[in-house]
Amino acid sequence: MSTPAAAEPVRDPGLQPERTRLAWRRTTLSGTVAAVLAIKTALHGGISVTGALVGALCCVLWLGFLALAHRRIRALAASPEPAALAPRQATVTILLTVALAMCGAALLF
Repeated sequence: MSTPAAAEPVRDPGLQPERTRLAWRRTTLSGTVAAVLAIKTALHGGISVTGALVGALCCVLWLGFLALAHRRIRALAASPEPAALAPRQATVTILLTVALAMCGAALLF
């Protein structure tokens, strides 16, 4: 008498894009908080040229990241099996994130 094979769990292909979409939204929210705190820090002791420039750079970097994230979120929502993130888009996203973090850190010191 043979034992039946264990039933494999059914995979829902819609869950992974949904989790990825939520991760992009969380990351965008974190970037927004970082940009707002960087601008608040830049304006804390009065407006200086350096603070204003770094604050403006933070805004530009945040807007760039927001545009890339929005594009990716739309791509994930558009099809049940979205294409993989292009290496160029991933590289730009990483560079924007690191640059935003560096601008925030520059305002602290």
